[in-house]
Amino acid sequence: MSLPTLFLTFLKIGALLYGSGYVLLAFLRNDLVERFGWLTHVQLLDAVAVGQLTPGPVFTTATFVGYVVAGLPGAALATVSIFLPSFAYVALLGPLIPRLRSSPWMSAFLDGVNVAAVGLMAAVTLQLARSAVVDWVTALLTGLSVAVLLRYRLNSAWHILGGALVGIAYRLVTG
Repeated sequence: MSLPTLFLTFLKIGALLYGSGYVLLAFLRNDLVERFGWLTHVQLLDAVAVGQLTPGPVFTTATFVGYVVAGLPGAALATVSIFLPSFAYVALLGPLIPRLRSSPWMSAFLDGVNVAAVGLMAAVTLQLARSAVVDWVTALLTGLSVAVLLRYRLNSAWHILGGALVGIAYRLVTG
């Protein structure tokens, strides 16, 4: 692992990422778990959990990943490099978006990209679920969390806090 590789990896992710921050998981899994082997699936899930507990977008996961991989310098580099392309895009393309959306061709293109982003999120969710749902307790927590989220739109931080408390209680009971 080198800091320039870390910087370029997160710069690429920041430059190519489109849609929700959850699409970030597909890129992180592909590069950091599969390609470089810097993280395990479990560490990636931990990074997502930490990102959910912090204020701001899911991109804060990048800071955690950078720290796990390379300490404070890695955290700083990952954070700066993943946000850098967004700032450049907003400055350059922000005024053009309304005109692009009014074009039938560009509007269709953007709609297609949105659908592809949803597909990526679904695929990564299923892949990560295999690492996270490991027994009946985690399966039950998953089902309850999905049901509560769909019914009440509860903030994800409460889901994570509830899951953490149930996990601690289960561990204390089962030893």
